[in-house]
Amino acid sequence: MARSRAAYEYTEAEDKSMRLGFLLIAAGLLSLLGLGCCWLRPALQERGGGGSANCTVLAVRQLGERFACTFSCGAACRGTARYPCLQVLVRTSRSSSPALLHEDERQLRTNPKCSYIPPCARDDQENSENVTYKQKYWKEKVGSQPFTCYFNQHLRPDDVMLKRTHDETVLLHCFLWPLVTFLVGVLIVVLTICAKSLAVRAEAIKKKKHL
Repeated sequence: MARSRAAYEYTEAEDKSMRLGFLLIAAGLLSLLGLGCCWLRPALQERGGGGSANCTVLAVRQLGERFACTFSCGAACRGTARYPCLQVLVRTSRSSSPALLHEDERQLRTNPKCSYIPPCARDDQENSENVTYKQKYWKEKVGSQPFTCYFNQHLRPDDVMLKRTHDETVLLHCFLWPLVTFLVGVLIVVLTICAKSLAVRAEAIKKKKHL
């Protein structure tokens, strides 16, 4: 019995391999749990009840109201500037009611009243010029041409997005890489156990031949 136990004791290299395998298994499970609770579930909730539609611009306008944004001018340099609010109202093929267009879900959460947030510059005039350029783009280049937009009837029935932040590729990678980490860990543990078992059997057969 003592010899059998000694035969199944792992070497230092095998012990390190087992520890690495269990570490990868734990990392994969924790990543799946963390991403599922903090990122994947909210992303799926945003996509739930949503879909795509054809949008047509109804009106493009600047409101008199201005909003604050934070710019960075160095490692320890930050400040606040302001930009005008641009609204792009569209009609979707799913509804006759006008909807407010947004760049994506992130922009919608940051400022649900406006359709565009310019890169924050130190100069308010530069921010205004960026917004005016975007206004001309929607008026002159897009005009009445239909384009694809995205909506969510449950969360934001009066808003549509130009693009999705959480697309299928991002969701796939969110699930895929933690799963790969978990499976690699399982594979390392299984291969280490199998290799040790085969080595013990080979040693036992070798001893029988010498008897």
